[in-house]
Amino acid sequence: MATIVNTPCSTVAQLVESAKLGNRDAQSALYERYHGSALALAYRKTNNWDEAEELVQDVFIHAFDRIGQLRVPEAFGGWLRQIVRRMSINRLTRRRVAVSLESEVLEAVHTCEDTPLDDVLDVERREEVRSGLGRLGDLDRETLEAFYISGQSLIEMAEHFEAPVGTIKRRLHVARKRLARAMESFQAI
Repeated sequence: MATIVNTPCSTVAQLVESAKLGNRDAQSALYERYHGSALALAYRKTNNWDEAEELVQDVFIHAFDRIGQLRVPEAFGGWLRQIVRRMSINRLTRRRVAVSLESEVLEAVHTCEDTPLDDVLDVERREEVRSGLGRLGDLDRETLEAFYISGQSLIEMAEHFEAPVGTIKRRLHVARKRLARAMESFQAI
């Protein structure tokens, strides 16, 4: 069985087929060819060079682990870009910023205490909102409940309602206005 060595004439398909067989030279050649574009895309997604470099390393490890799943060897570049996009989204959504504060700082920041009157007013406001939601149509009520009560993201809502994110944004905007009008008419009574 002949192995492909990286030459200027080696096609992407030849390199991918050789990399599928475990040829490290072919993997290195693919890395050299696609590292720059993968890094540029990762930087556009993360807006941080260090994060992008780390992401690209993870992407290539992931790609070479799963290169056997690539059915069309000529599509390696597009397949790799999809991996960069998906892994950058995963990384950004899972990244948590750790904040540590001394107890004295926390005590200084938290200066107002809720009074029993504040609690009563909060309950009244919640009841007004629930009443206003009850006056809305099903789509408006479900849209507001999904976003504000269930805490769904716009993307989750788009999947749930089977609508584009732009449509979900518009529905939220319209539903908020309708809720405000419903609450104003309720307060006028």
